[in-house]
Amino acid sequence: MHFDPDPADLALSSVPGHETFDPRKHRFSEEELKPQPIMKKARKIQVPDEQKDEKYWTRRYKNNEAAKRSRDARRLKENQITVRAAFLEKENAVLRQEVAAIRQELSRYRSILSKYETQHGAL
Repeated sequence: MHFDPDPADLALSSVPGHETFDPRKHRFSEEELKPQPIMKKARKIQVPDEQKDEKYWTRRYKNNEAAKRSRDARRLKENQITVRAAFLEKENAVLRQEVAAIRQELSRYRSILSKYETQHGAL
């Protein structure tokens, strides 16, 4: 079976500077595939302008960067799962065709055996 994923999909599911994601080889653990719980957002607390000092802006910057990394990691994992699922669906279709062909071949052999047994007796 040969399956070449779309290069754009691979680019979206690979971390730049790391090995390219290969949907043929990568296996996700049960833990990775579990749906994540929905977290309720805490109510935003408006900070008065007079309290927005250097420490506040440093924390805001760090939090924004952490949130961006988290969103990027989640998006990457979702893209990898999507590419892997597409690969498995195509692989499954090919395997179903192979099973159908083998069943057809088995039926043909059974028919030949049945004809032989009627002419020459049971084996």
